[in-house]
Amino acid sequence: MTTKMSHRLVSVAMFALLALPANAAMAQSTPSAAAQGGPPPGAGSPIAGHPVTGKTAEERVERRIKELHAQLHITPAQQAQWSQFAEVMRQNARDMDQAVMQRVQQLETINAVQNMQSYQQLAEEHAQHVQKLCQAFENLYNGMPDQQKQLTDQVFRANVEKQAQGGQSHRGRNG
Repeated sequence: MTTKMSHRLVSVAMFALLALPANAAMAQSTPSAAAQGGPPPGAGSPIAGHPVTGKTAEERVERRIKELHAQLHITPAQQAQWSQFAEVMRQNARDMDQAVMQRVQQLETINAVQNMQSYQQLAEEHAQHVQKLCQAFENLYNGMPDQQKQLTDQVFRANVEKQAQGGQSHRGRNG
């Protein structure tokens, strides 16, 4: 596999890893839930409605970290790189949860242009987090033997396919 293809695969995989929480967060931040008599915006975690088991973004990220650790057969020798990757996942989840919560709190007082600007800022933050995650994952991936890399590629492809079959979209929603 060429370096360019490897970077592309890692980028796609990391986007797939983060796409669900971010999209759920963005979708949850629209005012339509409140208009339909749902819970008020800002109640609990902004991505609490995400279908992945776990009550908070932090719980879902921890579950995903444990799943990936087992699926990728992380060895004790890889634990340092794995821990760095996992910590980036945790920090990204905390940061995005906070950013979405801030957006949710502002929705009632901002106009449509400000809403779009807020969404743009959220998307930019998400992109920055994906970049950090890609770097951390690339360090881990590059240290894997070829057989483990093949397994990892399969795990990430299956995740993308599962999302595609489930009708998940990479597009967020705006007011």
